[in-house]
Amino acid sequence: MSLQPHLASQNFHSAINVVLDTAYQGISDSDWKKLFASARQSGLEQFIADMFAGKHINNSEDRPALHSALRNLSKTPVLINGADVMPAVDEVWRRIEALCNQWEGITDVIHIGIGGSDFGPRLAIEALAHVPGIESRGMRMHFLANIDTAELARILAHAQPHSTRVLIVSKSFTTLETTMNAKAVVAWLKENDCTKSQIAHALYAVTANVTAAKEFGIEEDNIYPFWDWVGGRYSVWSAVGLPIALQYGFETFKQFLAGAESIDLHFKNAPLEENLPVIMALALLYQQEKHGIKAYAVIPYADALDWFPKWLQQLDMESNGKSIDRDGKPVKHSSPIVFGSAGSNAQHSYFQLLHQGTEIIPIDFIAVREPMSDRPEAVAHHHILLSNCLAQAQALANGKDDVNPNNVYPGKRPSNLLLLPKLNAFYLGALLALYENRTATLGALWNINSFDQPGVEYGKVLAKPIEKALTSHQNNIQASAEIDAVTAARINFLNS
Repeated sequence: MSLQPHLASQNFHSAINVVLDTAYQGISDSDWKKLFASARQSGLEQFIADMFAGKHINNSEDRPALHSALRNLSKTPVLINGADVMPAVDEVWRRIEALCNQWEGITDVIHIGIGGSDFGPRLAIEALAHVPGIESRGMRMHFLANIDTAELARILAHAQPHSTRVLIVSKSFTTLETTMNAKAVVAWLKENDCTKSQIAHALYAVTANVTAAKEFGIEEDNIYPFWDWVGGRYSVWSAVGLPIALQYGFETFKQFLAGAESIDLHFKNAPLEENLPVIMALALLYQQEKHGIKAYAVIPYADALDWFPKWLQQLDMESNGKSIDRDGKPVKHSSPIVFGSAGSNAQHSYFQLLHQGTEIIPIDFIAVREPMSDRPEAVAHHHILLSNCLAQAQALANGKDDVNPNNVYPGKRPSNLLLLPKLNAFYLGALLALYENRTATLGALWNINSFDQPGVEYGKVLAKPIEKALTSHQNNIQASAEIDAVTAARINFLNS
């Protein structure tokens, strides 16, 4: 009944003191050898080299995927079509550091963005707030993403308009939710007697569309660029991560980048058999092949990482949620459904299904060796936290027999254990880069382009005629090429 742990050294891996233990994956030595051989045969090593070399691996959009350049603190030249991008990246770093030194007396920062412009910085701000003794510089950081005005109203009820700064973050600077929320915040500043000059001074933009930001009314000195070779969900390392520097200081932001850079160097240089992102990808691929798994869970046993599964959902499912490969052919496998939340809370939620449900759902358990507080109870509580993490993995793998069928645990539920030595800016950056590189590896193994997202666009197109119909207040909308009969009936009900 049990998943027999294979305690060979190939199940215990480390890089920059991050440990990956795959013993409960139930993968034999011979199967691991086959997995690595298959990865080599697929051209994975060349894909990794091409990604870091700036080749146009985003084939549908004909451009590189060079988010790794954004954390290339060594400033080793990175060429796109023969031109080194690092001077431009370094200039943005310099401007971020200068801004951190300039901002004094700011009580509130309203960060307006959605999707990749929101998840990464929000995760980092939330996670680093738990680091004992970290200096937050006295500012409140508010994240405004949803078009629902409830979120807007909650933020504006607490922010102080004359000491507020507004960061508008959008790669295209045309995202509907972001631009409408930005206009609403500008209106709020006007309502609170901020002058035109004060409003201009308060607005900042992070975008690849500098022209559109200027047209919105943002001063050029307040616009921080990033580039079309940076995908939104991979952009926290760019000026999109500006809130991290503003909230916790530029040195903290640099440490965040340094952790990611260290994982990049490992991913780029380590042989496949020692390469953490590759090993994690191959383990998931094995479970797809063997068990046909449709979902996997990520459970960080650290309250600081409660936002991590939400960030990972976008990273994995927007990157690899495809049914067509790079060659336009149907795929055999693509991204499973990703879910999760902080342990041990999760144990009292959906672990019943993980243990005794009909589906086999692999799990990534993430644990931190050091407590995340300096409370007197911290060590004792942390031992309980870690013991729950280890116990759940053991119970899922080995299961339990019982004469009462209701008390039988089938076992054979695979999992990884990922151990961070501590959780600070460096290891948070390392964790995010580890999963980014694992996602890219899976895309390469499935022959999927992990760096476009055409599936998110169609609904946006359809929303425009529906919005027009709703704002007409008419309740006799007829089905058309743009609005089907079901939607027309719903519009008529809402307008009645």
